[in-house]
Amino acid sequence: MKTAQQLVGEVKPTINEVSIEQLQQALNDHHTILIDVREQNEFANGHIDRAVNYPRGVLEFRIHQHPSVTQLCDTEQALQELANKPVYLICQSGGRSALSAEALTRMGFNQVKSVAGGMQAWTTATCQSLNKPNGGTDPTGCLP
Repeated sequence: MKTAQQLVGEVKPTINEVSIEQLQQALNDHHTILIDVREQNEFANGHIDRAVNYPRGVLEFRIHQHPSVTQLCDTEQALQELANKPVYLICQSGGRSALSAEALTRMGFNQVKSVAGGMQAWTTATCQSLNKPNGGTDPTGCLP
């Protein structure tokens, strides 16, 4: 029997992890694909602008519906289109995004990147407010 942390520990050496700084650089390109794999209620409490929410439990079943490939009606064609694009995954602390990165890699995605430290690291490093679906913001707690 393995704990979730042991499983994450086994997966991390096999995936591509990026820093918050690398994610920030990638987000300068408006074509960057950022998927937040947290649960819907976590996403609703605050998320990075342009992130699409596909919780860990449904990621593999819904990634072909990503807005960047919605013009493609065929699931396999949409997956093929996404397979060679950089896909950044983020969760709360980095565990779920690591497991998600491993799953997408097994599906044939070539440029999957898990954000080390997740949203905890994002809010600490950037001191930015998080976007809320209702248009409000959630302060990060950074001092003025």
